[in-house]
Amino acid sequence: MSILNKVRNYREEEKRLMWEGTFAEYLEILRERPEVAQTAHSRVYNMIKSAGVTERDGKKMFEFFGQGIFGLETAIERLVEEYFHPAAKRLDVRKRILLLMGPVSGGKSTIVSMLKRGLEHYSRTDEGAVYAIKGCPMHEDPLHLIPQHLREDFFDEYGIRIEGSLSPLNTMKLDKEYGGRIEDVQVERIFFSEDKRVGIGTFSPSDPKSQDIADLTGSIDFSTIAEYGSESDPRAYRFDGELNKANRGMMEFQEILKSDEKFLWHLLSLTQEGNFKAGRFALISADELIVAHTNESEYRSFIANKKNEALHSRMIVMPIPYNLRVSQEERIYEKMINESDISNVHMAPHALRVAAIFSILTRLKESKKQGIDLLKKMRLYDGESVEGFNQIDAEELRKEFQDEGMEGIDPRYVINRISSTIIRKEVPSINALDVLRSLKDGLDQHPSISKDDLEKYMNYIAVARREYDEIAKKEVQKAFVYSYEESAKTLMDNYLDNVEAYCNKNKLRDPLTGEEMNPDEKLMRSIEEQIGISENAKKAFREEILIRLSAYARKGKRFDYNSHERLREAIQKKLFADLKDVVKITTSSKTPDESQLKKVNEVIARLIDEHGYNSVSANELLRYVGSLLNR
Repeated sequence: MSILNKVRNYREEEKRLMWEGTFAEYLEILRERPEVAQTAHSRVYNMIKSAGVTERDGKKMFEFFGQGIFGLETAIERLVEEYFHPAAKRLDVRKRILLLMGPVSGGKSTIVSMLKRGLEHYSRTDEGAVYAIKGCPMHEDPLHLIPQHLREDFFDEYGIRIEGSLSPLNTMKLDKEYGGRIEDVQVERIFFSEDKRVGIGTFSPSDPKSQDIADLTGSIDFSTIAEYGSESDPRAYRFDGELNKANRGMMEFQEILKSDEKFLWHLLSLTQEGNFKAGRFALISADELIVAHTNESEYRSFIANKKNEALHSRMIVMPIPYNLRVSQEERIYEKMINESDISNVHMAPHALRVAAIFSILTRLKESKKQGIDLLKKMRLYDGESVEGFNQIDAEELRKEFQDEGMEGIDPRYVINRISSTIIRKEVPSINALDVLRSLKDGLDQHPSISKDDLEKYMNYIAVARREYDEIAKKEVQKAFVYSYEESAKTLMDNYLDNVEAYCNKNKLRDPLTGEEMNPDEKLMRSIEEQIGISENAKKAFREEILIRLSAYARKGKRFDYNSHERLREAIQKKLFADLKDVVKITTSSKTPDESQLKKVNEVIARLIDEHGYNSVSANELLRYVGSLLNR
């Protein structure tokens, strides 16, 4: 379907969704679907919940944030369950400004942006439909038309609570245009849009000397005073401030702690009482979520000032730390690259992983728990198995430092360095070493890194390099072993025969001479040692293999090379160790012979087809591993 057809379809869909009728007809909609009258906070919570909620490892995972926020499941769960959920139930937290506090490039703005885009989409669904008094610049809730003295009766009949008073403009219209007949007032369905300033607002402070409070609360339209005769006539007022336009939805208050006090005090009344003062009018009701974000240093300065106590007491502060999981950090980089003009450049496998390892190490704090270094902690946090520890230990580690993840290298720095590498190299492929080199070169120019941190970070670059060395060797190992697949299968069959004889206390028969012989202990240990099976643990490991063999036999299945992951790894390592000399010669020879060249081409083809390399990065990997093995 062409883009113009899609635009036409969108237009037709918008026409289909539009609705206009009288207040009496709107009440019939409420009788059938009372959820239409939900508050702004309730609307946000229901929007998040409607996208889906799953549970993993005892934590709630909110699918709404799944494609934009990575590795912040705990922070997101706390945000939804400790703020949005109780606020949706009309508990006192809804009378608070939501302040997201965390380091730069940690995801705060992304969360706010996702809430905005989500509300725009949600207001176009049946569940998220929003109705307002027609023509009202503040998109006022039609239920404000119900007089105060009848609201208890309305609750008894409809089960809906009404909060807020009719605005000055609609009070005048009700009298002058409808003669007080609320049932005739026109109501329309509205669709949230930040661009059209419907239900979503953004306030950004500028120079306090030149910025007018009207940016928040609207202003008098002096050109109409002659027509209407008074500044207190609501028709002579422009209800076009951000607080006006964000009514029924949400307003983002950017850099809230940098704002002048006169702008912040307006928020006190709005959050606590649900209204604000504008012009020469009575208090104006507004139902909206106020969300702001700041970094930790600004927040500490703010709360240190006693003058800010009143405003601070009306804030719910939600820490948004950096992600601390390597796999999720990779996803952050992938997302940022895909949104850029460098998405066509080939990133060799593990290039982003080594950057993620470095970044995560800078964010972690050294544990006091015995036997845990930063690498083990990093692996545990990412759900990997670490000998002697489990995920319960990982949870205990997370509780050790409440502020872990609030400092370190930010994702934006990493992407800037990768971009710099791409521009400088002007090649269609970037590998892990290119990325590490660029990260290292940029640390000296990083404005917020102290000398002590610089030394630590340089060490983390070296740690990430060692991690990559192991990854690279394993990658080539797998590709080479695949080329010697028959050798791997033969070695495994030989091992299994010996294990079976060992466990059953039998002897083996030599296939050539026919004589009986004991199981080959040297062969078995040479394989088992590849994956760290100790002398004391060998019996248990062999019995585990035999049990797996028997289970496969009972089911009529064949136990093959892929049937036991650790055994496969051991066979691969053993074969690779035996082939090391071949690999060294093959990868480092400047003039390989025909058989070597064939083997290299097989390995390169394997790396391209199965592991995601291109020809450039595959050749670079082979040369690098060859140099590692020749050291």
